[in-house]
Amino acid sequence: MRAIATVSISGDLSDKLEAIARAGFEGVEIFENDLLSWGGTPEEVRELAQSLGLKIIALQPFRDFEAMPEPQRTRNLERAERKFELMKALGTDFLLVCSNTSNHAVDDPERAAADLREMAERAQAHGLRIGFEALAWGRHISDYRDAWDIVQRADHPALGLVLDSFHTLALDLPTDPIAAIPGERIFLVQLADAPVMDMDVLSWSRHHRCFPGQGRFSMASFMQALADTGYNGPLSHEIFNDSFRAAPPRETALDGMRSLILMENMAEHSPFFQSLPSPPVCDGVHFMEFTLDEESAAPLSHWLAAMGFCRIGRHRSKNIDLWQQGDMHVVLNFETDSFAHTYRLIHGISVCAMGFRVNDPELVMARASAFQARSYSGPIGAGELKIPALRGIEGSLIYLVDPETARDRQWRTDFELSAHDEQPDAGLARIDHISQVMPSTQLLSWQLFYKTIFDFEAGSEHELADPRGLVLSQAMTSRDGTIRLPLNASQATETLPGRFQAEHKGGVQQIALATEDIFATVDQLIANGLPLLDIPANYYDDLAARMDMDPELLQAMQDRNILYDRNEDGEFFQAYTPLFADRFYFEILERRGNYQQFGAVNAPIRLAAQSRQVSQSGSRR
Repeated sequence: MRAIATVSISGDLSDKLEAIARAGFEGVEIFENDLLSWGGTPEEVRELAQSLGLKIIALQPFRDFEAMPEPQRTRNLERAERKFELMKALGTDFLLVCSNTSNHAVDDPERAAADLREMAERAQAHGLRIGFEALAWGRHISDYRDAWDIVQRADHPALGLVLDSFHTLALDLPTDPIAAIPGERIFLVQLADAPVMDMDVLSWSRHHRCFPGQGRFSMASFMQALADTGYNGPLSHEIFNDSFRAAPPRETALDGMRSLILMENMAEHSPFFQSLPSPPVCDGVHFMEFTLDEESAAPLSHWLAAMGFCRIGRHRSKNIDLWQQGDMHVVLNFETDSFAHTYRLIHGISVCAMGFRVNDPELVMARASAFQARSYSGPIGAGELKIPALRGIEGSLIYLVDPETARDRQWRTDFELSAHDEQPDAGLARIDHISQVMPSTQLLSWQLFYKTIFDFEAGSEHELADPRGLVLSQAMTSRDGTIRLPLNASQATETLPGRFQAEHKGGVQQIALATEDIFATVDQLIANGLPLLDIPANYYDDLAARMDMDPELLQAMQDRNILYDRNEDGEFFQAYTPLFADRFYFEILERRGNYQQFGAVNAPIRLAAQSRQVSQSGSRR
């Protein structure tokens, strides 16, 4: 059974239950604080859950119970009897008991086992069960192995073990011993992931948990060990996360469902395993599509021409132009009765779609459907190709194009290709990466989207210093490295991404184009009249002090406003255009050796330069 605790998402209890049901969950854990703060009765909660097709699988948590001295012990058993009545009103038969954190607790496993045995005996008299969970910050019991030892000592059929991946992996406990626990003695499994952070485990747990697949824990080892137990009970999320508490509940619940599907398929011999369509083999970004009006057509066309792109075609039935350079295609869509136009009404001049080259688009669509991603199907004109598409960030589109169609069939079918002057290009060969901006509450959501559907890998998180606040950036990259998508968010509304999100509703803000010779390319761009972002001389003075560089190379970089980074794998050169229409911009880059990063060390310099450009142009910051 797929389940989730109500604490994992935002809203009041009715909002939570509706979102959980809509995402396709079958079970729900009622977090007691959600019940206490709700205006209805427990019976009304039961009726609402039943009407939504949800089974209440647990009431939780019951705190600070075992190994307490008198008179607390007697009071705890009386408190348990009250909760048993509440459980019956809710229609659930299971109570989660977490290990004691009280300073009054006695360090005595036999005493703890005796208390839990008596509680289980009382629960059984009501037809109920209890489960014991080791909290990572428990006073005397913080290890699931110790919790299992106490459950064995208590030896009562109404008492079982609760396993939680966070409490296990946050303490870096070994997962192999889980495999030796009989599956029927595990009453509930809760799943949570987290980023790696240097902080006390309680704060880490209360504010930074995330869905499995969004963090850095070794969830595969946990799930494989769990599969070895033969456990086939509920898999449930229990997430405490500040961003999730601020995000819309339906989107968060959907992320939870995607995460559970991913976890179910971590171990083939698991009773939860269900074969999914294989992730795609990617082969780069095939095209970018801009939506724009006639007024902005000339300026953007001028920029494209200055970057070495050539207009090579016109759509056979629509007001759409096609530009090309190297392996890159750029579509300019001026249509007024189309998806692009609707997107433009919300976002203005912007990138409304991008195309990925994948080995089997239909297989990707089947995988996306399994993970409950939204597809898109627009009107198709006579003789036009139907290209499958998914909804992406801010409602944009991700088209999926197979190699044969991408080679030239797509363009020859839908466009009147025209002869064009053999003007020299600027040496730009391919789209290296595309940076997307979103609200900070959606960063983990879109990370999970790319991970589950496309099997992209998450890079390291970076905090980039904008003059007006911090920007959080994390890149998602295809397994072969041909598609790179840095995801950016900022809670500061006056940073470059923050302002883009506030004023233009986010989406693609940066398109990075790769060349094999950045010096020749930049010279050509300058000759073509393309403006480049000014980099201060102080940057190059510091570069000379930090790195042993050839003076002539350093001067050549400074003359061309080129930034530089290197690591043990190779070198990285990058230059930038100013913002186009105060919205998006282009990066020109060259990778040497096996450098796979994005020049994060230069981001503060670039962001400060862009901030100056905006200020000097008179735009509001």
